[in-house]
Amino acid sequence: MNVNTTKTGDLTATLQVNIREEDYQQKVADKLKDYRKKANIPGFRPGHVPAGLIKKQYGKAVLIDEVNHILQHAVYDHIKAEELDILGNPLPVENTDIDWDTQKEFSFDFELGLAPEIDVQINEKTEVQYFKITADKAMVDRYVEDYAKRFGKMSYPGQVEEHAIVKGVFKEADEAASPVEGGIEKEATLTLDNLKEDKVIRGKKVGDTALLNAKTAFKDEFNLANLLAVDSDTLEKSTGSFSFEIKEISKLEPSELNQELFDKVFGEGKASNEEEFRALVKQDAEKMFVSESERKFYEDAKKAVLAKSNFDLPASFLRKWMQTAGEKPMTADEVEAQYPQMEESMKWQLVENKVIKENKIEVTQEELVTFTQGLVSKQMAQYGQEPNEGELENIAKRVLENQEEAQRIADQLFSEKLVQFLKENLKLKEKEVTFDAFLKTISAK
Repeated sequence: MNVNTTKTGDLTATLQVNIREEDYQQKVADKLKDYRKKANIPGFRPGHVPAGLIKKQYGKAVLIDEVNHILQHAVYDHIKAEELDILGNPLPVENTDIDWDTQKEFSFDFELGLAPEIDVQINEKTEVQYFKITADKAMVDRYVEDYAKRFGKMSYPGQVEEHAIVKGVFKEADEAASPVEGGIEKEATLTLDNLKEDKVIRGKKVGDTALLNAKTAFKDEFNLANLLAVDSDTLEKSTGSFSFEIKEISKLEPSELNQELFDKVFGEGKASNEEEFRALVKQDAEKMFVSESERKFYEDAKKAVLAKSNFDLPASFLRKWMQTAGEKPMTADEVEAQYPQMEESMKWQLVENKVIKENKIEVTQEELVTFTQGLVSKQMAQYGQEPNEGELENIAKRVLENQEEAQRIADQLFSEKLVQFLKENLKLKEKEVTFDAFLKTISAK
């Protein structure tokens, strides 16, 4: 067998595989011999079928299978041995002249797309904006209110009042406010905040009944059909009028902003007054925004670096490869529409690979375990749990036993390391913005 590569352009080449009879002859003979032992053909005892008949019946299929097997390994072994940096996959050149009945030697050609030599410029000459997202007073107020509600207590007022939670039975009603036979009936819970005009229910007590109009009583964004467990068509075909008999009235009384709440939220002694509590709330909120900032920075850094890394790809080859790469063949129009995005993605992959290789960016097993422990700790903290070091280590090990989960976490850590490298080596132009301003910046582009 002979395999060689011939360049056809700056970034393209043809790989040719020449397969001789001695490359496949023995394996084909062995397979046919095995077929003969196992063949069950009427008129012949097992193992005594004439070799000629076996060859006539199975010879061509075995030959094709063996040649293809040799071919596949020859192509990728050659690419590996020659250290060819290819893009996409080798594309076989169509060959309709093969005569499997008479030919002894076979020649196959493959088109290759070659990766270009690139000069990556990642230094302080490239400026990238980094948005530091801050939590403004309005956001801190919302978070404080949410904490107060989360650690609040239920009360049971004697009548429906502001922010009350009302449990009762809905019954579809006619013009006389009487229940419709066979109509919609459902026990459900709503709050005063769901209603446009709450006068119809405010002040009522357990056992009282209110009449609610489906189209006018509820706020526009409220989904009454969902509350009543019916589809929108069923609700539309109803009378639209519902009696609501009150069975229970409750209300969540927010916690006071006191030491008990501070300790429940952040741990004992972390905040001793409302000012310190709000400072911690602000700090916590801003930590959650870091991933958004990093994601935006990464995208901007990618564009900035690519703009200064001027190199081409074998476009014609890649367009041809895109037509055959997926499970479903792409049309020429689909390729043209998607090529720019694919080209940018592939260029950045080349840049990333070079950066990773040159700077030896990697994830060790020890780092992976430590990082996983951090993820587990954060997740458990959301439920008020604080596992000790030994428990964290055991949980992390169990998580990493799942190969898919381990790979996902490793990819996440790897991405964070790459972002950190970019932050340390590019010139950051830091800008403080509120989260709302940050969202406007993203949507404007």
